[in-house]
Amino acid sequence: MKKIFVGNFSFNVTDAELRQWFEPYGAIESATVVTDRDTGRSRGFGFVEMPNENEALAAIAALNGKDMEGRALTVNEARAKTERGGGGHSRQSRDHRS
Repeated sequence: MKKIFVGNFSFNVTDAELRQWFEPYGAIESATVVTDRDTGRSRGFGFVEMPNENEALAAIAALNGKDMEGRALTVNEARAKTERGGGGHSRQSRDHRS
């Protein structure tokens, strides 16, 4: 399974449209537009999963930089999700000596 990052597309793109862009290159396991947690609106990027690596690589090569609605797509192999570091400190962990 190859997970592909797709970025810089219009906020109006749907999961179905994202899938349609990749279908000419092979089988699609899933196509998901990432949405804002609070508003539900698109964040302008998403992910496509393709079961066949060769088909996925062909799709990446063909679609990266392609103009879609006046925007050049960014299409590449998705990187593994990294753990978000805790930049803040909880109040309980601070030493409050008087």
